[in-house]
Amino acid sequence: MSDDIDDMSDEMPEPDNMGGMGPGGSDVTSDDRLWAALGYPIPLIPILVLLMEDKKNRPFLRFHAIQSLVLNVAIWVVITVLSVVTFGIGAICAWIIWFVVLWPAFDAFNGNYTNIPALTDFMRKQGWVQ
Repeated sequence: MSDDIDDMSDEMPEPDNMGGMGPGGSDVTSDDRLWAALGYPIPLIPILVLLMEDKKNRPFLRFHAIQSLVLNVAIWVVITVLSVVTFGIGAICAWIIWFVVLWPAFDAFNGNYTNIPALTDFMRKQGWVQ
């Protein structure tokens, strides 16, 4: 039984390398994953990431910073339109719409490049991310 556990531990990735290599070819650190994940629910974080020289040059962080900014802008546009169309009643549901950011935040924390169907394609066509 203990041999099975030892064999399984060899297959598990190291915590700092989950998601490992991305389009930029650099390792994704736990610090990168944390900054990327926090950027989705806290829109100030990606702005700081893009202003910090050492952070903005990391492909994983740059991808998630730009994507989280675009996602947050899109969510606020949807909330605003919904609120105007429903004469403010739609604003009551704004916090439910905001929960959409938790999925890419969780995925970024796991070290993955999250593909949000229309949003990621739009960002790539604009040349904002690779």
